[in-house]
Amino acid sequence: MTTEQILTKIAAVRSQIEALREERACLSVSVTLPENDSPQAIAEAYRRYARENSQLIAELKGIDDAIAALEVQLTQKQAQLQQRQILAKQLSLEEQLEEARKIAQVHAQRINELAAELATEIRGLKACADELSPLYWQVYYKPFITGFKTISVPYVRSDGDVWTIVNRIV
Repeated sequence: MTTEQILTKIAAVRSQIEALREERACLSVSVTLPENDSPQAIAEAYRRYARENSQLIAELKGIDDAIAALEVQLTQKQAQLQQRQILAKQLSLEEQLEEARKIAQVHAQRINELAAELATEIRGLKACADELSPLYWQVYYKPFITGFKTISVPYVRSDGDVWTIVNRIV
């Protein structure tokens, strides 16, 4: 059953409940209470009215029972609609998650591209340093550049579910 069908059924049930309430209001019971308003006198007045108007009382009881049954059905349909909305929201969250993953993937690819470029530049700098270091030592008595053994660049990898940023030594 689709959400639209559930909404249609909810509207139909509400309409029927309202029609029954209007009908019940038209058939309302007006008991003339005795001047002696003791509990026993009030109970007797209602009993006498019920005996004299048994068909009306039975119809009112039937309407009340129908309203109660329709209210239960309405509650069930509303719960069903709420479950559908939660499910739709979860699907929406999954769609949002997938969209965010696509954006993250673009960033990760760009990081990996920049890391490759940076690694190439670092290797070029190391080649220059290897060439210049002997001369630099002779002139200044110290190394030209140090720390090439610990140079690293970030790299994003994924096992499918979890993404990890690691440092690759260049």
